[in-house]
Amino acid sequence: MKKIPLGISGRHIHVSQEHLEILFGEGYQLTKFKDLSQPGQFACEERVDVISPAGRELNGVRILGPVRKETQLEISRSDAIRGKFDAPVRSSGSIKGSGAATIVGPKGKVAIKEGVIVADRHIHFSPEQAKEFGVIDREVVSIRVGGEKPGILDNVLCRVHENFTLDCHLDTDDAAAFGLVTGDEAELVKEYKIIR
Repeated sequence: MKKIPLGISGRHIHVSQEHLEILFGEGYQLTKFKDLSQPGQFACEERVDVISPAGRELNGVRILGPVRKETQLEISRSDAIRGKFDAPVRSSGSIKGSGAATIVGPKGKVAIKEGVIVADRHIHFSPEQAKEFGVIDREVVSIRVGGEKPGILDNVLCRVHENFTLDCHLDTDDAAAFGLVTGDEAELVKEYKIIR
């Protein structure tokens, strides 16, 4: 079966234009550092510091572009524990009732009441790729990874959109647990049997 490429996602932040201008100055535009796997998405030169409600800091968190409607900080569970952030596991964009933080830039700071999450495991598919793999949008599947620490990861959300291309996004905690790096590959697992 065709393999799914893995992209390991470190902590990062998406910002609204309003918040970008507070952090970096009026009329500020993001500076592209490099393109990401999904068309139109890019890592930026700009970084910010983030402070948890407990006063602990994550320094140098990279901004990803383009700007979004709402600001959203994506961290790992390890980041959340060390930094004392409230960060529920959510799909990107699902921030209602999520954690709070203060974001500090060179020109100002922004306090967000919600927007801190641990991103769920998910796979991006174009409609054609989804058909090839036999999945539909919002379906939940599993993936199998190989290497020195092989295993199966459950609860992987399928996200299908015409602007997407095949890529499975895992956070750094998942990657470390299975010894994975960006560019490794996984197999889709739609069903397996547990012996009870």
